[in-house]
Amino acid sequence: MCLLPTLLSVIQRQCSGGDSLFYPLSHKMVSMANTKHIYLTGFRGTGKTSVGALLARSLGRTVIDLDGVVTANAGKSISEIFQDGGEVAFRDLESDALASVSETENAVISLGGGAILRAGNRAIIRSTGVCVWLDCDAETIAHRLQQDDVSLEQRPALTELDELQEIRELLNVRDPLYQEAADHRLDTAGKTIEQVGDLVIEWLRGNASV
Repeated sequence: MCLLPTLLSVIQRQCSGGDSLFYPLSHKMVSMANTKHIYLTGFRGTGKTSVGALLARSLGRTVIDLDGVVTANAGKSISEIFQDGGEVAFRDLESDALASVSETENAVISLGGGAILRAGNRAIIRSTGVCVWLDCDAETIAHRLQQDDVSLEQRPALTELDELQEIRELLNVRDPLYQEAADHRLDTAGKTIEQVGDLVIEWLRGNASV
């Protein structure tokens, strides 16, 4: 199923509002051949959305938040998707969205925390761009999520465990998959969004042709 028309309409709506998906070139622009996507992966609360927006401004690229594409395509919030169809339904929508956005060009794509669970998604990521894993310890993630009202309201629990234990259990499952998908790992604990963005750009300069 081709979702590009929907994706483009999402981008246009965002551009006409206050939270533009397009950013102008900046003084920090990196001299690169814009031929690949830059994917950001990692658990929720590691800074993917904020770092993605910063990178897009710095690199003169489009920024795409994959969860935003999923909810726009479904016409529902993430919680509603889970309530109506469970995690499998959400993952199906997520895979469809990733397949579509991967066909665009020169984007910074912030992935959902579980997008790497499916082998097909990891293959798309590896074949269409470079991937930076924003990592963080479970305790820091839990603290950040407690400060994030949007995450508390919209992100459904995936287990019956308490929040910190759930994060630890999910990280045990996901960390090897983040590692498989990623070209570079960056620990975001104790760092500002600007510091993380600078470190990503520094790595891109030295290691990636994007």
